[in-house]
Amino acid sequence: SLVVLFGATAGAYGAKLGSDERELILLVWQVVDLHSKKVGTLHKSLVKADNLDLSDQCREVSGLTPEGLGKAEPLDRVLQQFSQLVSSDLKVLGRSSYTLCSDGQLLIRQVLHPETSKKNFLLSDCFYSFYDLRKEFHTCYPSSAAVKDQTIKTMAEYLGLGTDETEEDFGVWQVKTMVAIIFSMLSESCNHIFTEPETVKYKYETGPCSKSETVDSETVIRARGLPWQSSDQDIARFFKGLNIAKGGVALCLNAQGRRNGEALVRFVNSEQRDLALERHKHHMGSRYIEVYKATGEEFLKIAGGTSNEVAQFLSKENQVIIRMRGLPFTATQEDVLGFLGPECPVTGGKEGLLFVKYPDGRPTGDAFVLFSCEEYAQNALKKHKEILGKRYIELFRSTAAEVQQVVLNRYMSTPLIPTLPTPIIPVIPPQYTIATGTIRDCVRLRGLPYTAGIDDILEFMGDATADIKPHGVHMVLNQQGRPSGDAFIQMKSADKAFMVAQKCHKKMMKDRYVEVFQCSGEEMNFVLMGGTLNRSGLSPPPCKLPCLSPPAYAAFQTAAVIPAEAALYQPQALLPTTRTPQASAAAPPTVTYYPAQAAQLYMNYTAYYPSPPVSPTTVGYIAAPPGAVAAAAATATHTPILPQPGALVRMQGLPYNTGMKEILSFFQGYQYAPDDYNGLIQLSDQARSVLQAPKEWVCL
Repeated sequence: SLVVLFGATAGAYGAKLGSDERELILLVWQVVDLHSKKVGTLHKSLVKADNLDLSDQCREVSGLTPEGLGKAEPLDRVLQQFSQLVSSDLKVLGRSSYTLCSDGQLLIRQVLHPETSKKNFLLSDCFYSFYDLRKEFHTCYPSSAAVKDQTIKTMAEYLGLGTDETEEDFGVWQVKTMVAIIFSMLSESCNHIFTEPETVKYKYETGPCSKSETVDSETVIRARGLPWQSSDQDIARFFKGLNIAKGGVALCLNAQGRRNGEALVRFVNSEQRDLALERHKHHMGSRYIEVYKATGEEFLKIAGGTSNEVAQFLSKENQVIIRMRGLPFTATQEDVLGFLGPECPVTGGKEGLLFVKYPDGRPTGDAFVLFSCEEYAQNALKKHKEILGKRYIELFRSTAAEVQQVVLNRYMSTPLIPTLPTPIIPVIPPQYTIATGTIRDCVRLRGLPYTAGIDDILEFMGDATADIKPHGVHMVLNQQGRPSGDAFIQMKSADKAFMVAQKCHKKMMKDRYVEVFQCSGEEMNFVLMGGTLNRSGLSPPPCKLPCLSPPAYAAFQTAAVIPAEAALYQPQALLPTTRTPQASAAAPPTVTYYPAQAAQLYMNYTAYYPSPPVSPTTVGYIAAPPGAVAAAAATATHTPILPQPGALVRMQGLPYNTGMKEILSFFQGYQYAPDDYNGLIQLSDQARSVLQAPKEWVCL
């Protein structure tokens, strides 16, 4: 038997049903015996929603009113009545089992499952399997319209069913017409058989993902704005009703190994992914979640892993993973098992523990633990911030993808400075001079999409790209090494800069409009130091205000933020040249690369004591053959990397609010060049993540 089911919400209708998170307000159903071709009683039930504010479309299409809905029963009671009435009708027809049949996927997947999940009550088993009438119709009549274009009305018209929608109440006509369509499909000319129902997964299945897997980009989305404490199960609950692939939730981590509020989710097929995109800006608690398309490559970068140790740890399926953070470095497996206690036994005992270590074998203080059921995991989470040894331990829910990220991508990568690296020779493009005068031959782009690159800027500027100076595009990143949404472009003349600002101001790039301001090199430098520039004029940076001015200094030279793929000890081209009293006021030219296909321009600026207000330094590298190293050393005109023992000092463990004044005060009494503040290089989060230190400076 089939139970033909139709429903409506207080909001959108048709193809957008469920996309606006509005509640269910109507259910209509009827039992159909496929063998005897008999039907049960047609039932119509109104549902009282928490929010009775109906959309204009809902009022117009359904004819329902808030007053009428106010007298109805809530959803949980309506579903109880549904089960009771269906059972009663089946007995009358002499049947015992049934499967739902709905007009498309939306009512089941996008309305009933998400709403009941939010209201914390369970749907009966019948709602986890159903027939999609549109798909069944297209299978029976291949020459009909595509599944996505089908409606109850178009299917009835294709069959020539003479039903008048205006003769029946809303919902009643739809169910009667669906029953008539089913009977036509069961006729001798078609003899259609309902054999393969759609299924909804009961729960999300965890599991590892290998980098060798092929992931279809049409099945992956990126969710943004997640609460930091969200687990994979929370994300699966947000997408309740949609089928997520096994191990398909990958929580993204920042450079410090902490969750950044984003996740990549892989679905079983593109149809499920498209339904997931309709949940853009749906809510998880009080927060709305943004949902965007992503690629299979991005998913594998986060979730993929190849470590045998990790693969073995994750080989036990359907386990709950808990992450422990802050363990004493001397903690053993026995200590952790004793801390957890007998009320939360670890799966496999010691085999269910995975300690995270640095490449040299030192413990990081993190560990992952497997539990066989939710009850044991909940008992473990109750020990959050309890003491082990002399330290309190943090416990969080975790995922297989997070295990792989933390163990493989963060801690198992090769350290930058275990020893002095092999010398490298910089491939230096022709040198040029950054504009520093008052001629307004530059433009500032503000409000760029964070995913925008140099190619996007060139496309945005159109024909004006021909008027950009060589090496004239400067992407600005914030102190965490992420796009700030700003860029500066050096044009060939002030007239060209004026034309670009007029033509491109508030022009759209992707889904955002970009503001374009004409400025001078001097104004560009002020903005990079923390000042503001808009059409109202220029405000000086905080470091130029009298109460915040640092000691007098000459023009700065660029202090480049260290790319992760380059060694910490920069080649001579990136270090300051030897200063003399006569040349102390001159800054050597900066080396950049434009346009960069595989390079990122890093700007390490702060609000009060910025790095030099010029374009950042970026170079390409090639391996140095043994002979070239000696030749380079013989012809080098720059200061050696380490002119004397102890010239390079690394500081770690600094407070996060440490500034330049505190560091200079710390070294008071020791000889250093007081006018050379380039000797202090604050490491970006990207470099710091590989150095594995909380906050560091390098002093030259």
